[in-house]
Amino acid sequence: MPVAPTSEPTTTQHAAAPAATRSLQLAVADPAHDGAASPGAPSHLPLPPVGEQLDRLLALGLAALAGRDERELRDAVGRLAVNQGVPALLAIHPSLVPARALAPLLERGGKPGFVVVDMTDLDDFTTVPDVALPDSPLYLVHDVERGDHLRGASPEEALAALTAAERSPLTLHEGISWLLQQPQRLEPNHCFMCLSTRKAKPRGGFDARTPALWISGGTGRDGRERRGAPKVGWCWWRNRHDWLGFASATRRSG
Repeated sequence: MPVAPTSEPTTTQHAAAPAATRSLQLAVADPAHDGAASPGAPSHLPLPPVGEQLDRLLALGLAALAGRDERELRDAVGRLAVNQGVPALLAIHPSLVPARALAPLLERGGKPGFVVVDMTDLDDFTTVPDVALPDSPLYLVHDVERGDHLRGASPEEALAALTAAERSPLTLHEGISWLLQQPQRLEPNHCFMCLSTRKAKPRGGFDARTPALWISGGTGRDGRERRGAPKVGWCWWRNRHDWLGFASATRRSG
């Protein structure tokens, strides 16, 4: 089985290891960072107020993409229970705009985001059944973290660790929503996966491909012109990557 391309020339990949070694590897994924965000994205960098986040989304053309009136979206956000003292992420519900349409709104170094060419079935990836999203076109996600401390874990291992910590992995839409507000959260060797979005198989279970957000190295079918651009891609469920964290939150509200 092939390994999903990293597109990052300085990264490494690891196959899943025996269970006896997992806890050690999770603990020492990167001693230099010890679970904190790298210097380019301070771990305590606050999100803008929700109103400013909405302005940003509307300026990017969200209403037109959704076929909605701006006032309708402002009214929806106005109904949210916003705690002004504790900034939360304003997330785009998957029913509002497909992830494929949102990807080009991402930007890094003047280059727009894109979806890998071999993920033609991205629209078939949906929110996992055990994650309940608020019934609102835009909703709040609280205490978002990139999950750097889990770099070097497989998605399977990371999900168990996040569940034990009572944290919920982000959906792909939530991950994109975060990067639309704070593009600097995506850094070389400090990217992240979105485990709450998976593709269900007809006979049960999930496709082994797991969505991730990272930076293109401009290799292969990405094309040299996309080097450094944000990228919606995937990695195998049981493979490890020492450059991918696992973004999560404590709760959602709407």
